[in-house]
Amino acid sequence: MSKILIACGGTGGHLAPGIAVAEVLESRGHECVLLISQKQVDSALIAKYSHLNFQRSPGRAFAGGIFARLTSFISLISGFRFARKQLKKESPHAVLLFGGFVSVGLGLAARLARIPVLLHEANCCPGKSIRLLKRIATRIYLPDGVKLPGVSAAVIRYFGYPVRQDIKHSLKADAWRRMGINVPNKLLVVIGGSQGATALNHWAISNFETLAKHGISLYCVTGLGKSSQSSIHQVDQYGEDIAATLVPFSDNMGDVISAADLVVSRAGAGSIAEIIRCRAPSILVPYPYAADDHQRANALMHERHGAGMLLEEGNIDQLTNEVLDLIFNDWLLAKFKSNLERLDSADAALRTAIDIEQICMAHQFIPSQEFKPVI
Repeated sequence: MSKILIACGGTGGHLAPGIAVAEVLESRGHECVLLISQKQVDSALIAKYSHLNFQRSPGRAFAGGIFARLTSFISLISGFRFARKQLKKESPHAVLLFGGFVSVGLGLAARLARIPVLLHEANCCPGKSIRLLKRIATRIYLPDGVKLPGVSAAVIRYFGYPVRQDIKHSLKADAWRRMGINVPNKLLVVIGGSQGATALNHWAISNFETLAKHGISLYCVTGLGKSSQSSIHQVDQYGEDIAATLVPFSDNMGDVISAADLVVSRAGAGSIAEIIRCRAPSILVPYPYAADDHQRANALMHERHGAGMLLEEGNIDQLTNEVLDLIFNDWLLAKFKSNLERLDSADAALRTAIDIEQICMAHQFIPSQEFKPVI
């Protein structure tokens, strides 16, 4: 049995795949400790995974002006000290880092301790943490087709995005029943990622009357702190009651996405992976201020695979027409679903877990003073 320390906090896009890999590793007899952030979103996401061992790590994102950067640097030092204590306490055989500020201190501390450093990058544009740590990594897991300059091809694996076991495709009628909603005709689901999207929330509420006239019900996951749970009702052209349901958070995203005839979403890697798993045609609206514009790169790749459409937030005034054109186009929706099924990497978490097993096993037979990462 091996022990793996997993840094995956800060955003749903980091935490969700960390949970997915940890569940597979533990099912195979290994022990995992997951380091998460102090953020509210982390607390919400882990609530249903009480069987996993989560520990909170200090730290904050690298962003803002001079004062914020100084604060981030101080936080990095604090995170590094915390990481060294954790490594001494847990004595892991490897550390798996999903990016973000939680990863940096642990990666550096693990390298000094000669513990294998494994990196996972979910986005089509590798983030700052991955770029910083890439040369000390024993293994780097990347999305298909993504290059990382300065790294040997022997280090890289293209296994896809690990999706949690509870995110599954299901029949729409079953998903509606479990969600407790009534859908007379079509359902549009709007999701803004783990932290919500103000622009998408505003669009959904402002345009619901128009959508309802065409018989389109709405289910909008607004994001923690952005609204309380509520519903709005309109009547369509045939006198049917059409509802808009607004919820700040859902821990059953498999049902939420499977329930949709069409999804409007931000373009984080986690959201896209869950959309693929649940076979949901989508219109992706990338967050325009995402680091390195990675959401736009993700959405472009998704569109090129013929699995959905990209719409820039600057053109959000066109979104209503795009929704109306697409949600009633059964031929195109079926084409998207066929391509989504082809894209689904159902074994990504398992393939990643098996690779980690092999690295841990190899490391246990190499004296720590002789172990060096492959670069």
